[in-house]
Amino acid sequence: MSFRYDIRLSGEGGQGLVLAGRILAEAAAIYDDKNATQSQSYGPEARGGASRSEVIISDEDIDYPKAVHIDLLLALTQESCNKYTKDLKETGILLVDSGAVKNLPKGTFRTYQVPITEIARDRVGKAVVANIVSLGIIVELTKIISVEALEAAVLSRVPKGTEELNIKAFKTGMEVARELPR
Repeated sequence: MSFRYDIRLSGEGGQGLVLAGRILAEAAAIYDDKNATQSQSYGPEARGGASRSEVIISDEDIDYPKAVHIDLLLALTQESCNKYTKDLKETGILLVDSGAVKNLPKGTFRTYQVPITEIARDRVGKAVVANIVSLGIIVELTKIISVEALEAAVLSRVPKGTEELNIKAFKTGMEVARELPR
C-alpha cells in the first residue's frame, strides 16, 4: 500500500511559508529518503499578500506536483483559512493560528487552534519563527517526517546565525503539539 501526504502551508507574504515548505520537502527527500515535491504561490505584493507553499510526500513517484486533496492545512490568516479549507480531506487536519483565525469552518476534519505567532514571540523570543514553530507542531501531529530529518533540514536552510533560535522554535512547536488533545 503506497502513501501520499499533501500539505498546504498558507498565510500571507513575509510569514516564511515558502521556507517552511522547502524545509519540509528537504527533510522528506534528503534526510528521510522519501519522494517529495514543493511548490509555492504568492500574490503580487510580496509582504502582506496571500501566500502558500505546498509539499507532497510519498513513497512512490509523484506524478502531479500540486496538492489537490489536502491532508494537512496550516492557516496563519483568516483569509487563507477561508480560501483553502475547501480542499481539505474530511479526514484531514486543519491547524490554525488562533490569534489570526477567529471564524472556523465546519467540517469533519480535525481542527487545532494554536496561538502560533504568540508562542513564537513569547516562548521562543521572536514572532518571525512562527513558521518553524508550525513545523514542530506538524511533525508531532502527523509523524510524517522524522524529528531528526526535520531538524537537519532546519539547520541546512535557515539563515546562518539563527540556527539556535530556529531549533528552539522547532522543539517548542513539538512540545506544544504534545499538549494538544488528539
